[in-house]
Amino acid sequence: MGAKKRIPSPDELRDYDHAVAGHAGTLCDADGELFIKPCTQTEIDFYQAVEANGYRDFAEIMPLFMGDLQLSNPQDVPLDDALLGVVSDAGIETNKDSIAAKIVEQVAKVVPSAVADCAASWVPTQGKKIKTDRSVVLENASFGYKKANILDVKLGVRLWADDAPAEKKRRFDAISKQTTHGNLGFRIAGMKVYHGSGDETKWDKEGYMIYDKDFGRLTVNDDNVVDAFRTFIFNKTAGIDQALGRAVCAAFVRDLERVEEVLSNHETRMYSSSLLFIFEGDGAALSAAIEKNNEIMERESAEAYTCPPVSRTNIGLDNRMDSGIALEDEDDSANGDEDEDDLQLPKIYTLKLIDFAHAEFTPGLGPDENTLTGVRSLLRIFRELAGEDD
Repeated sequence: MGAKKRIPSPDELRDYDHAVAGHAGTLCDADGELFIKPCTQTEIDFYQAVEANGYRDFAEIMPLFMGDLQLSNPQDVPLDDALLGVVSDAGIETNKDSIAAKIVEQVAKVVPSAVADCAASWVPTQGKKIKTDRSVVLENASFGYKKANILDVKLGVRLWADDAPAEKKRRFDAISKQTTHGNLGFRIAGMKVYHGSGDETKWDKEGYMIYDKDFGRLTVNDDNVVDAFRTFIFNKTAGIDQALGRAVCAAFVRDLERVEEVLSNHETRMYSSSLLFIFEGDGAALSAAIEKNNEIMERESAEAYTCPPVSRTNIGLDNRMDSGIALEDEDDSANGDEDEDDLQLPKIYTLKLIDFAHAEFTPGLGPDENTLTGVRSLLRIFRELAGEDD
C-alpha cells in the first residue's frame, strides 16, 4: 500500500513563518494539496473563530483550515530546508539563496496593516494582490481533479462592510446596481471551463476557456445569467452530456441547500465572500469517477454507509464524493495487499464558501440575509438546470 501524505498541524505551519506564500500571488505546496493565500488578519480570525467555537457545520462548507503563516525576512530568521521545493508562479524553486532573495523582495513590498487599511487612502486594487505579511493555509479544493472546471461566484447585494470608506461604498454600490448583484445577490467573478468553446484557438495552453471578471460584470445580466451557468456545466466538446450535466447540477443543489441551512442557523455578516464551484470537467474522467465511486460505495456500504450508490443522475455530498478521503478498515494490515488508489473516493465535485476578509460572527443580529439572497438565487438556477422544474 502506498504511503499516505502527512498533513502538517497548524502549529507546524506557523513555524514556517517565512511565508513562501508569495505576496505577489497565491501558492501551493509542491504536491498541490495545500493552498497558501495572502490575507488579512480578519480572515484568519474568522477561520479561527469557526475552529474555536466548534462550529462543525460551518467548517464543513469552508475549505479545510490548516493554519496561518507570517512573512519573515530570512536575514533575520534562517530558512528551513523544509521550505525547498515550493511552487511559485515561475515554477518550482529548489535553491535556498533564490528563495531567500524572493522573500526579501516581498518583505520590502509589505505595507504595514495600519497604512494598508487606512480609510482615507483607499484606492481600488484593480485586481492587484493585497500587500500583507500574513497568509492563510488551506486544503486546495481543486486538488485531485484531472481537469477541474472552476467557477467563483461573489455573493451579496451589498458588497461593502460597515467600516468601508465612503468612496469604496459608492464604487461598490455602482457595481451592484450595474450587475446581477442588485437583483440576484451574486455575480460571476470568473470561471474556467475545460474545452469550453468549439473554437480551439480560444483555449489556453491547458485546454481551458477562461472567463475573467469582465464576463460577469459586462456580459452577464439578469436575462442571460442562467445561460452563463449552463456554459459552465454543459459542454459537449468536453464530453459533458445532458445526463452528466444534470447530475452535477443536482449535486450542487444539495450542497447549496446545505449552505443555505448553515448560514440560516448562524448569525454572521460577510461582505464580498464567494462560493467556489468545482467539478471534473473532462466528461470521460467524470463518468469514470462516478463508476469508481459506485464500486467503492457498494463495497463499503454494508459497514460504513446507509445511502445508495450514486448514478449519473444521483451524486451528492451525502456520498462524500468531494472529500477524497481514503476509506480504511480499523485494521490496516487486513488490506495490506490492496492498492490504496482502489479505496480512494474520486473527485467529482466540490462546493465551498470562501473569502472572509470582511466576515465576522455577529451574535444578536440574526442570519446574514444579504449573503443568503445570493445563495437562494443560485439554488433556483441550479434547480432549473438540474431539471427539477420539468
